Amino acid sequence: MSDSLAKNSENWFSTWFDTPYYHILYKNRNDEEAQGFMDNITHYLNLPENGTILDLACGKGRHSIYLNKLGYTVTGVDLSENSINIAKEFENENLHFKTHDMRVPMHETYDAVFNLFTSFGYFETHEDNINTLKAIKESLNEYGFGVIDFFNADFILENLIPEETKEIDGIVFNIKKRVENKKIIKEIRFEDKGESYFFTEKVSAFTLEDFEQMMEEAGIYLLEVFGDYKLRKFYKTQSERLIMIFK
Repeated sequence: MSDSLAKNSENWFSTWFDTPYYHILYKNRNDEEAQGFMDNITHYLNLPENGTILDLACGKGRHSIYLNKLGYTVTGVDLSENSINIAKEFENENLHFKTHDMRVPMHETYDAVFNLFTSFGYFETHEDNINTLKAIKESLNEYGFGVIDFFNADFILENLIPEETKEIDGIVFNIKKRVENKKIIKEIRFEDKGESYFFTEKVSAFTLEDFEQMMEEAGIYLLEVFGDYKLRKFYKTQSERLIMIFK
């Protein structure tokens, strides 16, 4: 992928998320922490036994697979065909994966819709973000809860590391981060097998206030906000996560 193509790609996520390198760079994510979060959030929501959950932007399905082990009927969807093909290996009668654009509502409704690990804010337009929230709303049944787990932009911006290097599986990833037009831009450069690669991630640095405005526009009622995976109180300057529960 050429530098110019990577830089100018509005839908950067549809190429980067489909590469094996995306999964290599992020493979050391903390599964124990993620599973603890799923235990806490399902307990907090008091979801019905055998309840139905939509995992929106599920990646390779690590949250979906664990939620299914907890006894829920789970559908995981993602725009990345490669990720979904990997996730499909774990399917069973109560666990299904499919390729789907989160801006579009599902045909079914669910007891909960989870959008986890900062899987929001990739789109270029306000309209796309609102359409995503409306799609979540339309995918919930009348008793259903929505959950968005986002980074806390105030904390992230205050603690941004402009440059770092990570070596994973013999590949040296050079990562630069900056803020531009209220977006966090992450540039990732590396070489592998004699080829040079360059990818850009762009995520909107939405604050709680931004989400409150968007939710109002989408007709969503924000119920509760937490600041970490243990569901502790949200502090604007200290919390690492922004976890929102809505109806």
